Amino acid sequence: MKIVAIETIVPGEQSPLPSLVLVRVHTDSGLVGCGETYYTPHAVSTYIHEFLAPLVMGMDATAPEALWDTAYRAAAKFGGKGLELRALSAVDLAAWDLVAQAAGMPLYNVLGGPVSPSVPTYNTCAGPTYGRGWRPGYGDASDAGRYDDLTGFLDRPAELAQELIDEGFAGMKIWPFDQIAKERGGTVITAADLARGLEPFRLIREAVGRRIDVMAEGHGFWSLGAAQAIAHGLEQYEPAWIEDLILADSPEALAELKRSTTIPVLASEYLMTRFEYAPMIRSGAVDHVMIDPTWCGGITEARRIIALADAARLPVTFHDCTGPFTLLAGIHLALSSTNASYQEVVRGYLRVVYPEFLDDPIELVDGRLLPPTRPGIGGALRSDVVDRPGVEQRWSRLS
Repeated sequence: MKIVAIETIVPGEQSPLPSLVLVRVHTDSGLVGCGETYYTPHAVSTYIHEFLAPLVMGMDATAPEALWDTAYRAAAKFGGKGLELRALSAVDLAAWDLVAQAAGMPLYNVLGGPVSPSVPTYNTCAGPTYGRGWRPGYGDASDAGRYDDLTGFLDRPAELAQELIDEGFAGMKIWPFDQIAKERGGTVITAADLARGLEPFRLIREAVGRRIDVMAEGHGFWSLGAAQAIAHGLEQYEPAWIEDLILADSPEALAELKRSTTIPVLASEYLMTRFEYAPMIRSGAVDHVMIDPTWCGGITEARRIIALADAARLPVTFHDCTGPFTLLAGIHLALSSTNASYQEVVRGYLRVVYPEFLDDPIELVDGRLLPPTRPGIGGALRSDVVDRPGVEQRWSRLS
């Protein structure tokens, strides 16, 4: 089954996910595989058509390992490990979708699963408009409606925690220190600002006790010293983990943060390929490993990272704040991995945004994601997406 065309779709500024780029890989059998990645969508689309598509068109669509190796080696020779890896991730997802479609089974079966009947989730407390524009760590505070969880964790954290417990979520992730970093810079934190950032954690614990995990997100805004102060303040509230209080670009600094706190340290969807994850794991800098399958190098590379973590007896969890195929990929990886702990969801995306893109709903029942049942990745792009205002559609075809 050969790749005969690659299509990219950028939803446009009017879309709820304007930074998404959707990819469809077309084959001579008529099967179409779907993937995606996030951030700088026009640049990613251009790279796919100028560099990646000419490399892989004509290759066997059901041989993602060969496709990955060809594309990675060609890009790495020019130092390409950012945008290039995100583009490869999107095409890799589509290839695995095709593998599973051709096999006539859900992707998790092809990957060796399932190892559990469903996947536990935590809610990242953003909202349906979080992806409008790229503002790292802040989102859009004008989120409106029932799923306005960004202002929810700032203005009514105890009420939000109880609401999420009632829905069955096992955890909630919040980032009240981000605004402080924006206002003051992330080099130092005062006692007053520390108390302000800790307040939502205090209110949640006073209201619901330990009935829900609370994760502390930092989006990489802080220096090591400030991060250590924040972690020390958080210890009394026993968060499930601290995530990216500092950027995960220094194994030594992250290991020092880990040594200074009793809270488990998680890193990080910002990392790409096993070559960046391996030093973090080898140095003992992390307790949990977070993977984004549409940033790290796709399902092909995510499986290698999962194995690295498993060899160190570390749990993995899967990132989702970006798009529906990212979430679907994470579900399949979680279902087929014995060391998977959580799949992240943004409930506002899951219930409001993703149905605008997917032709099949992703099922969340009592805070757990159910296995997709159709062959492939579990969904395809809705046919009307390409006809919406502002959409940019590009093609590369095998000549």
